[in-house]
Amino acid sequence: MQGLPLRSTAGSSPIGAAGRAVLYIVLFIIAVVQLFPIYWLLTFSLKSNQQIFSSHPLSFPLQPKWENYEKVWSAGNIGTYFLNSLWITVVATLLTVVIASFATYAITRMNWKLSKLALGMIMVAMMIPVHSTLIPLYSMFNFAHLIDHPLSIIISYIAFNLPITVLIMLGFYYTIPREIEEAAVMDGSSIHRLVLTIIFPMTGTVVATTGIVNMIYNWNEFIFVNTFISSNELKTLTVGVQNFIGQYTTDWGAIGATLMISILPILIAFIFLSDRIVEGLAAGSIKG
Repeated sequence: MQGLPLRSTAGSSPIGAAGRAVLYIVLFIIAVVQLFPIYWLLTFSLKSNQQIFSSHPLSFPLQPKWENYEKVWSAGNIGTYFLNSLWITVVATLLTVVIASFATYAITRMNWKLSKLALGMIMVAMMIPVHSTLIPLYSMFNFAHLIDHPLSIIISYIAFNLPITVLIMLGFYYTIPREIEEAAVMDGSSIHRLVLTIIFPMTGTVVATTGIVNMIYNWNEFIFVNTFISSNELKTLTVGVQNFIGQYTTDWGAIGATLMISILPILIAFIFLSDRIVEGLAAGSIKG
């Protein structure tokens, strides 16, 4: 009687077990290093100025000052800054993803002479430093009466996020079979119906990926808001934290509470949607 093939025992060997143990230890250390700033910021936000400068930096306060969060939300106008960050981030992200989707479809799926030139110009925009554009943008927005107006922020976010959004979408659009479009055209579908009802639903993964990337950038952005917005009621969280920095005194605990509030939405979104980022990047990584 012929015996059954033996199962490989390489995976259960002492060397294999030791390798996995080392891998888990390394991953644990990396996780601790990544989570340490969040722990430090949490303890920092629960201390008074006296505790911050007199106690150990890593110690958890014996009497946490949760009132720091109440102070920044009520007296510090953080609620207004939070809402400003929220709606500006959502609007700019939606517009960027929609415009990039149309642009990517036109570049990858339609035949026209200037498609490669258009793609090249979009990619060149990625090499322009943000700081070198502040004076020209300020002059342009001042001429258009958009200084101290949310539209100046939204336009800036769209312009600077569009190249990376198109770049991420390119690989995915190249993988869509042209037979799908040919079949739709043969069935009498117009180009608008083809794009809106067939192509766009197929790109949900990469749309989610680019949306998350845009959301993280827009939420954390500081330079444009600090340059173009002066009214207190239009500031976002990243700029509003400066309200707790005075000429003679600085409320460090309140600053920590503000920063903790500002990172929570992005942290929660990344925890639940991180898989979509990986899926979207992997889906468009191979052209063919």
